[in-house]
Amino acid sequence: MGLRDKLSQITAKLKAEFEFYRRLQQHPQTPKLAKALLWLAIGYLLMPFDLIPDFLPIIGQLDEVVIIPLLLYFALKLTPATVIAACRLENLAD
Repeated sequence: MGLRDKLSQITAKLKAEFEFYRRLQQHPQTPKLAKALLWLAIGYLLMPFDLIPDFLPIIGQLDEVVIIPLLLYFALKLTPATVIAACRLENLAD
């Protein structure tokens, strides 16, 4: 398997995950706090500046790698398993 194939697989997985989180955010049974955490993750990802400046060694580059997954983790923990499963199934059906 070449580099191009690996990159296309990673791209397909990322698109599927983004679609899953979009569906999860729009689902009517997703708790409001979980929706807020999902919006915070999107906002932090798109924010033009960082809370921890990148010029600080190591921690400046790793803040997105830590903060965004934590926000997503807590959003998923707050969401009922049935809602997560329904959004995953919708995602697989498309």
